Amino acid sequence: MFSVVCRPLNSLRGPSTVRKVAMAMLDALVKIPDAEIDPEGTFKYILIRVKLKDGDAFKDIVRGTKSAQYHNHIFEKVTPALEALGMECRCLGGGKIEHNSQEKKLRVFGESTAFGKADHSVSADKLRTTFSGYEVTWSDDTK
Repeated sequence: MFSVVCRPLNSLRGPSTVRKVAMAMLDALVKIPDAEIDPEGTFKYILIRVKLKDGDAFKDIVRGTKSAQYHNHIFEKVTPALEALGMECRCLGGGKIEHNSQEKKLRVFGESTAFGKADHSVSADKLRTTFSGYEVTWSDDTK
């Protein structure tokens, strides 16, 4: 059961309180950045579906970093903060991103051994939202 300020929802009076909590959670979901990646280089990335606990609303996000030796390291780093906001996280797959900030280019490709290949077209769309003015391409190539 979800609680607000240590009080169960069913102890709060009136449906307007429940609606306010639901709207706050939906607002938190909307505020999660579409993509957060390293500023330069080639690195692993994952596509994550973030969903409201006990709800239907969700958002797909991209996370990538050179510091992750394996794709699951990214997932393990990202999910605790999202779960603290009342979200559920599921990895939809992974791959690699080549980020050339000087030329303003992003290339999405490859796959994750642990999670499988992400839908790179979705990942590319998320990157385009965050990196306007960039040329974003994707392919199903593994290299």
